[in-house]
Amino acid sequence: MSAELRRRVIAAAKTIVIKVGTSVLSRENDTLNVERIQSLVEQVHAIRQSGRKVVIVTSGAVGAGIGLLGLPGRPRDLPHLQAAAATGQAHLMRVYNDQLETHGYHAAQLLLTANDFRTRERYLNLRNTLSTLFEYPVIPIINENDTVSIEEIKFGDNDQLASMVNNLMDDSLLIILSVIDGLFTGDPSSPDSRLLQLVERWDDELFGHASDSKSKRGTGGMQSKLQSVRRATEVGDSVIIANGCTENILSRIMAGEELGTLFLAQDEPVPAWKRWIGYTVAPKARLHVDHGARKALVKDGRSLLAIGVTRLEGEFDEGDVVAIHDPDGLEIGRGIINYNSKETLMIRGRRTEEIAALLGTVPYDEVVHRDNLAVFV
Repeated sequence: MSAELRRRVIAAAKTIVIKVGTSVLSRENDTLNVERIQSLVEQVHAIRQSGRKVVIVTSGAVGAGIGLLGLPGRPRDLPHLQAAAATGQAHLMRVYNDQLETHGYHAAQLLLTANDFRTRERYLNLRNTLSTLFEYPVIPIINENDTVSIEEIKFGDNDQLASMVNNLMDDSLLIILSVIDGLFTGDPSSPDSRLLQLVERWDDELFGHASDSKSKRGTGGMQSKLQSVRRATEVGDSVIIANGCTENILSRIMAGEELGTLFLAQDEPVPAWKRWIGYTVAPKARLHVDHGARKALVKDGRSLLAIGVTRLEGEFDEGDVVAIHDPDGLEIGRGIINYNSKETLMIRGRRTEEIAALLGTVPYDEVVHRDNLAVFV
């Protein structure tokens, strides 16, 4: 049954988002494995020939820069890390482009920071750029802009970037290629541990199967990959984690072989607008609501009114995304708020007809309108 499910998932995917880890692309001496990139590009070409769109989210720039600059290891300070990224990125893209040109494509480089996803205008510009690139014989290749990224605008690692890029796509399948065969029930080196070929329903207990260890070249471990899986499956997309060092891994996955771990999409796909609200942009603050508001949002499909708001955490402006928490502290959704934090503090717990007396006007009946709300539970 799992094999049939896998075949159906792959057949339904119109866009394949491929995340390639640093350790897949690098040799032990911190040089790029050109032969592996060549093989991956050949397999990407085959996927494109099948009529699908392909996006590559690549790591490897810092690793390549380490080798080119003769550094003893991954730099610990930001300036040297950014210098390695700047040096390695040009080399990495040249290798990709050289290999793509043998199949009639060009590499289309997109270097992103978290700010490109936080504002709606930049998010839509990115989405439109990708949509336009698909009209041409190019392969979009995306990486974090490590040369300018600082803590406030970093994704954390390219696993998180890949899930956010995947959220931009329609009818997509995210394939995360690392140097592990998938998710195991325990330490992969233990004889008692077994590979989970299929995860039908997401459960946070899956984090217990994964250590947070990382490769010496990369920044993301299995914990990070599972965070990306959760983000993608919650919006209605499936994910495969597999070993990028396995020969012809992409072609074999697309042929339906049960390689790696397949995580099935949960429920119906989330519309693009609500993907941005609920799963892409980081919330500015928290609103806590009472039991009545929780029922209205979760069970009745209604908007959030001021009377249901009990307290606030943080400051925000009108139009910011805020997280909504129930009386038990559980985050039940995220939405675009119609009032700033000062106004919300004044009207919390009040009926709509009381707002005019407090603010002098009633610009909105709702604190968060249903159309601008993504509910998680």
